[in-house]
Amino acid sequence: MSSTRGIRNCNPGNLRLSKDKWKGLREEQTDKDFFQFTEMKWGYRALFITLRNYRKKWDCWPIRDFISRWAPPTENNTESYIKTVCNQMGVPDMWCPDVNDEDTMIAFAKAISFVENGRKAVDKEVEEGWRLI
Repeated sequence: MSSTRGIRNCNPGNLRLSKDKWKGLREEQTDKDFFQFTEMKWGYRALFITLRNYRKKWDCWPIRDFISRWAPPTENNTESYIKTVCNQMGVPDMWCPDVNDEDTMIAFAKAISFVENGRKAVDKEVEEGWRLI
């Protein structure tokens, strides 16, 4: 069974290429659309920082706001994405995560990774990513 693009790229949230200069990027970026990291922990770090920035820069509060920005309807079935993340986390779609709480953000990142890659995240990789922020 082949792995998903997010797993191959060590980018579990499938962060799109931008001008951001993330730590842990592969020297050569061969995917024309998505960042490629050297290890999963760096991809999770980028995911955590992006979610925090959604709060600071875009005023995202409930889960619904975060996922609507992360996975816009122009590219995704956003409602299904929101529902799956909320089910994975055991929270309603209007619940407001504490973006500085380790347990909350690890659960949030794992839920996003599950939707993006169709499999459960490796706890150690997510936790290592959190420790890097």
